[in-house]
Amino acid sequence: MTKRLDWKTHGQRTVYDNRWVKLDLVEVEPPDGRRFEHHVVRLNHVVVALVVNERDEVLTLWRYRFAVDQWGYEVVGGLVEQGEELATTAAREVEEETGYRPTSAPEHLVSFQPLPGMVDSPVDVFVIRGVEKVGEPTDAEEAARIEWIPLDRLVDLVGRGEVLGSGAIVALLYYAASRPGGSVPPAAG
Repeated sequence: MTKRLDWKTHGQRTVYDNRWVKLDLVEVEPPDGRRFEHHVVRLNHVVVALVVNERDEVLTLWRYRFAVDQWGYEVVGGLVEQGEELATTAAREVEEETGYRPTSAPEHLVSFQPLPGMVDSPVDVFVIRGVEKVGEPTDAEEAARIEWIPLDRLVDLVGRGEVLGSGAIVALLYYAASRPGGSVPPAAG
């Protein structure tokens, strides 16, 4: 017989809520029977769009993130608007953030939760294999620089800590590992 390791939820109350973040206190009971309140941060559903061209280069954003006081590479991503299909979000975000319009349908690559112990933040990654330049980004604050970088170089940049955010890191490493013959080299030491 397998021991049950499920936790029971006995209720929750919201401590803080706005359009960006919600903080709940959830009364939980782990298998040992103790009951206590556990913080849960709830964030909006996010879509990441990994844009890859025929030369196996990835469209990247070089940007500053004030919360961690760091510059680094990211891939396109954004919040799913109410009622919006996930693939539509991927295509919309690519055009808004880069000025490129997808010429191929976004393909779902992987879904994940970055910090499931305390944070509920669903992320879906799509790969887009064709784009055309149609203008400039509509939000000038998204990136200081937009550039195509070879996938293998980006994997190396992940190992050096120069790619920001789990969305970009999971997307790049999953895509690199899932290509025919693909693998992810060990991180640089």
